[in-house]
Amino acid sequence: MSHRCPSARRVAMVSEHASPLAELGGPDAGGQNVYVAQLAAHLTRRGHEVVVYTRRDGPRLPDRVRTPDGVQVVHVPAGPPAPIPKDELLPYIPEFGAWLAREWATDPPDVVHGHFWMSGMAALAGARELGLPVVQTYHALGTVKKRHQGAADTSPPDRVAIEKAVGHECRAIIATCRDEVAELEAMGLPRRRIRVVPCGVDPDRFAPVPGARGQRSGPPRLLTVGRLVPRKGFDRAIRALASVPDAQLLIAGGPEPALLFGEPEAERLWTIAFECGVGNRVALLGGVSRACMPGLMSSADLVLSLPSYEPFGIVPVEAMACRTPVVATAVGGQLDTIVDGRTGVLVSPDDTDEDIGRAVRRLLDDPDLLAEYGAHGRRRVLDRYTWDRVADGVTRVYSAVSSVPSLSGVVR
Repeated sequence: MSHRCPSARRVAMVSEHASPLAELGGPDAGGQNVYVAQLAAHLTRRGHEVVVYTRRDGPRLPDRVRTPDGVQVVHVPAGPPAPIPKDELLPYIPEFGAWLAREWATDPPDVVHGHFWMSGMAALAGARELGLPVVQTYHALGTVKKRHQGAADTSPPDRVAIEKAVGHECRAIIATCRDEVAELEAMGLPRRRIRVVPCGVDPDRFAPVPGARGQRSGPPRLLTVGRLVPRKGFDRAIRALASVPDAQLLIAGGPEPALLFGEPEAERLWTIAFECGVGNRVALLGGVSRACMPGLMSSADLVLSLPSYEPFGIVPVEAMACRTPVVATAVGGQLDTIVDGRTGVLVSPDDTDEDIGRAVRRLLDDPDLLAEYGAHGRRRVLDRYTWDRVADGVTRVYSAVSSVPSLSGVVR
């Protein structure tokens, strides 16, 4: 880390598999990448010096690179310089942590922030001997994943035990929603060291696109967005469509459209659509760029977010930012972000597909209510879920564990 203003905080973020430079849409590239990139950028704008440490997963990557926002990204040599699924990275985390310890021994940060459980393990290994304060954000918990995926969970067997050990040793834990707080307490982690700071959205990028809905002709449009994995509940959206005559369902996610037919989940969804008799009303769009997503969300009458579990769930927040109401399962962070009967409708994960279809029909039949929900959703995002709000909350946590004065609220 280079020299900086004495009042600024030096922040080391450890994000072993989720680089802020990664292109979204891959199996291990998603919300955590966006979170790390946006938080680092907003802290940098406030005068803090931020370095993100991520694993080198390519032989030609530079050792260090600075983003246009001024964030330094360091590619840590740990394991082979090639892509490795995150659930197979644990054997290389000790090497990652030892590298951090050597790096920080001569140039220590003021606070270390681990993102994901293995990052917390590496962050503590690098910080332990130096007495550096570590803040931990899990982004997803092994207990929840195991409960919902069972034998399909590919996490290392030691994941939950390591998550507990990280939680007990770090100075503070940032949970992204109240449901996560309950999970952490059930793991035996002390409530007094847990703070809730949600994920955020850029309300200038994710904003209503004028005319996107009005200029579209044809049937009502339902949209669901996310990685093409079973837990996202795209199959439930398809089955619910059978109870919503004339509406069309767009599914955005996965690889580019030309590669969709090689995707097992895409093939499964197509099969379900034709079995339900709605194959002509379902469109799999493949991956949609973030630049195009606000326009797509703005064109939809409703966004459906029906996962079986969701640690936070950024898609509903992005939809609300675009003034599009949401029908979502009452799980995880969606319990916090969506106000039932005001910004959208929460449905029980145990509701039938027909129940979900009825909720969708009721909203589509009331354009005034849709507009009201959309307006309330946009206001809720501006009040609670901007990256400036997130940076405020994270900075307060840093201040609680570090003696360096806070620059919260100072924008440069």
